[in-house]
Amino acid sequence: MHLTLVGLSHKTAPVEIREKLTFPANRQEDALARLTASDAVSEAVIVSTCNRTEIYAVTADGHDGPGAIIDFAADYHDLDRHELVRYLYISEGDAVVKHLFRVVASLDSMVLGEAQILGQVKEAYEHAFSAGATGRIFNKLFRQSFEVGKRVRTETEIGENAVSISYAAVELAKRVFDNLQGRCVMILGAGKMSELTAKNLVGAGVTRTLVANRTYERAVELAERFNGEAVPYGDLFERMREADIVISSTAATEYVITKDKVSDVVHKRRDPLFLIDIALPRDIDPACGDISDVFLYNIDDLNGVVSANLEERMREAERAEVIIGEEMREFEAWLESMAVVPTVAAIRAKAEAMRAEEFEKAMKRLGGLSEKELKTVELMSQAIVNKMLHGPTERLKKVSGDKYGIGYIEAARYLYGLDSNPEGKSPHGGLLKGLLKRGEKHTASAPAASGGNEMGDSVGC
Repeated sequence: MHLTLVGLSHKTAPVEIREKLTFPANRQEDALARLTASDAVSEAVIVSTCNRTEIYAVTADGHDGPGAIIDFAADYHDLDRHELVRYLYISEGDAVVKHLFRVVASLDSMVLGEAQILGQVKEAYEHAFSAGATGRIFNKLFRQSFEVGKRVRTETEIGENAVSISYAAVELAKRVFDNLQGRCVMILGAGKMSELTAKNLVGAGVTRTLVANRTYERAVELAERFNGEAVPYGDLFERMREADIVISSTAATEYVITKDKVSDVVHKRRDPLFLIDIALPRDIDPACGDISDVFLYNIDDLNGVVSANLEERMREAERAEVIIGEEMREFEAWLESMAVVPTVAAIRAKAEAMRAEEFEKAMKRLGGLSEKELKTVELMSQAIVNKMLHGPTERLKKVSGDKYGIGYIEAARYLYGLDSNPEGKSPHGGLLKGLLKRGEKHTASAPAASGGNEMGDSVGC
């Protein structure tokens, strides 16, 4: 049996391809049923987001596991197999474990350190578990991967520093104001980045939103998304007095906010005024930054924060890789305990211990036997144990590589009482040759993905 992964992501496929290979929640049960109906696949989990589709499987010996998964994906979505392969990456063995752990740790995300992907993988696993598509291997692997994600979030600071423009704006706002609770934000213009920045500010505690736009209807539309208030463009500076934070992103070719106007606004207020200019060309006169109690940041300032924070996340990513290495070794040790050879050895060792104990008891009761007679009785007891175990252990070895071989091994361990707990959390062992013997990763040559913005806010898809 082997661990197998076939997938594509924002790194290998443009959005036009990614959108063709998706498995929404309402189709997962059907897709998993069709996939595991194959003799080649005994367990499966499908992770499907806007930035990646990955099919994880436990595949059987004697079958082309990756080929079976590719055939399934192409057939299920009526895609040309040869065209699809260009965008896929394939991993087998321990490379699958490492990839999954890196995914849930957000080391493989478009935005390093984002938190959404852990929840998305959990949801994918829950779909597979509910559909009966997972067994002992994936129940253990995916549950451990969630612990990896938690460890990385708690033991490193990989998610602590903003690495998108809109989150950087929030971070800077927190430096200007001790507390964003109860603050008011004004959006000037209706650009996507302004909207995202306002959304994140509201999420950080800002409670009032004002929207001004040359097209009043557009201002009304955007204000409704934040339960805010649309402001007629002519009332811009009058209402700006109420705002603590102003985000400007218009298509104007000249400064929309000038030093004179801002001086007028600040003169009639007590608190600082935070101006965020994310327009190109700029909306806000740089001279506004010279006014006392006015804090002005433009797109370059925000990018500088993002770059510095991304470097910090990269350093934290190195610590995350150490955690992943530790967790991989633990999973490999658990797999070793599930292998057929150590299982057979454990069965024989337990039977031998019981035989020896009973032989000693019998000898104490009998007494007076000669050395030759003692040897004869002991050899007889050994022969009985060996003959009793020979058939079951040989059959166990024979079926271990079949599609449901791990199930037979699990049943044997249960029947002989070899596991100390039902989850099989054995702390000892090495490398299971069946599932992890091939740790290579194959990546198809693919055209560069388009439309990806590493500083964007659609981080978890």
